[in-house]
Amino acid sequence: MNAPSPPPLTEAELHALVDGQHSTQDRAELDVRLAQDPVAQATVARWTEQRERLRGLHARVLDEPVPATLLAAARQTAGAHQRIQQWWKLGGMAASVVLAFGGGWMGNSVWQSKSTLQVVRQAPSAEFVRQARFAHAVYSPEKRHPVEVAAAEREHLVQWLSKRVGRPLKLPDLQPQGYELVGGRLLPGDSGARAQFMFQNAAGVRITLYLGAMDDQKGGAPQETAFRFAADGGVPSFYWTDQGFGYALSGPLERNALMQLAETVYRQL
Repeated sequence: MNAPSPPPLTEAELHALVDGQHSTQDRAELDVRLAQDPVAQATVARWTEQRERLRGLHARVLDEPVPATLLAAARQTAGAHQRIQQWWKLGGMAASVVLAFGGGWMGNSVWQSKSTLQVVRQAPSAEFVRQARFAHAVYSPEKRHPVEVAAAEREHLVQWLSKRVGRPLKLPDLQPQGYELVGGRLLPGDSGARAQFMFQNAAGVRITLYLGAMDDQKGGAPQETAFRFAADGGVPSFYWTDQGFGYALSGPLERNALMQLAETVYRQL
């Protein structure tokens, strides 16, 4: 009586073979089954070839060290995530205490709910500039791919990003201040698409203008805010909102120098 044929290799098992994500014992078992499956053999050969081509295409990028600014931003994000988890745990404990006290805390709870509402309404602005600083930290150190569309395609860049963010955009002219346009890219945001424009001076210093719709402006009257400064994570930024749209200018500059550039951008937009 013939032994039953082994089950065909799953897609996950094929990926494990190509990527080497398995133990020695599992590899031996997979090799036995692979030897009996010509279709799987062809798939593994094709995927392996694709993997090596991709590695060869991006070999120089893979060997580059991770930028210090990106490492700092990643550490900041990890720390913020941990703090949020801690607050959720504490929040659960606090909710139990409030329920235990019952109606006696009703009046105080009303006052606290108003304070909480103010914090929640302000939070999107803080999150907006955090995302702007993180985008700056990720893309400004890039040597080969700092932008998606280069400055040579300026008209296309502005039209494309205007369409994606849902508002006609204007590119500020910072040449009098010594900054040439490098280009721009499309980024995701909490309430839709966001855009990032990058500028660079003769010394190679890069600044980025990050913009997009603001969550805290949805469903209410258009609002404006004065310039605000943030420097968490080692990336100084000035940010503001205007008619439901947020703007953040980020770069490794002294506060006064960055504010002057932000004022220039604000006047032109």
